Amino acid sequence: MSHPGRFGLALVAVLAAGCATPGGAEAPAAQSVVVDSCGKQLSFASAPQRVVTLDQSSTETLLALGLQDRMAGTANLKTKVSPKFAEAYAKIPVLSPKILTSEPLRAANPDVVVSSFLEQFTPDRAGTRDELASLGVPTFVSSVNCSDGATAPFDRLFGDYENLGKIFGITEKADRLAADQRAVVAEVQAVKREPVKVVWVYSVFKGVPYVAGKDGMPSQMSKIAGAVNVFDDLNQEWPEASWEEIARRDPDVVVIGDLSERGNPGDTAREKLDMMREHPAVSQLRAVRENKVVELPGIEMDPSVRTVDALKAFAAGLDKIAGRG
Repeated sequence: MSHPGRFGLALVAVLAAGCATPGGAEAPAAQSVVVDSCGKQLSFASAPQRVVTLDQSSTETLLALGLQDRMAGTANLKTKVSPKFAEAYAKIPVLSPKILTSEPLRAANPDVVVSSFLEQFTPDRAGTRDELASLGVPTFVSSVNCSDGATAPFDRLFGDYENLGKIFGITEKADRLAADQRAVVAEVQAVKREPVKVVWVYSVFKGVPYVAGKDGMPSQMSKIAGAVNVFDDLNQEWPEASWEEIARRDPDVVVIGDLSERGNPGDTAREKLDMMREHPAVSQLRAVRENKVVELPGIEMDPSVRTVDALKAFAAGLDKIAGRG
């Protein structure tokens, strides 16, 4: 990152402002908070007032927590913002419609950067976490992206809410959000369903499908709804597969992620389904022949406040296919 001195001085000025908040609101009381985030220990002497989010999922999570007045910028919009957040989102500077790089990030003078994915913190993107830390900027990464091998993805997501609540001094609101979403998970889990095998097709790149593996949200959503993810033997979040391997595993239900507004070839749910119906092996699957397909917004398959919406829609789709809905 260039001009680190200028960036550091700007951050000192932001932190020194202390009692001033966006919109002239009274600043939260001083606090001392320490949280762990994907291998980094983050310390906050006071609640951050200028946060930049590096992706849509983290943006919507902060909006759900009512933090729009403290958001100095967002980036990397994959699809339309959820209608419930549209008004608040419209008031936040968009630093980049795509991946945010270090120059515009530095110019925004953040006192914390939030991302759903570690991959955003590279020298050619936002800069490494160590580089930002050396400038006095802590980086919070969703724990869903950093599996400990023991904690389920939804529990890690709810832990994110609670840690963000501590960081920003809004623990009651964060705890309420986590409790509300835990209730949704419990509601879906309470319904007893016949077990079915499911394949989750997120995206297709150059004709190659990427599916849900063991480490991501879809694997847990499958378990919660009483289904089995057919690629649970792969220890990745979205591993590369092949159409032939999907056919060999013979799923009972196909879940397709729709990424229409991203604009890449093969992003729409319709394109993916057409590929399946044209493939010699996949087209013969009963799930494809009988249209046992559930379409979901691709972004809701990633960890965010919208993931419970995907869980509800997935469960409803299974129920409809089973003749329960």
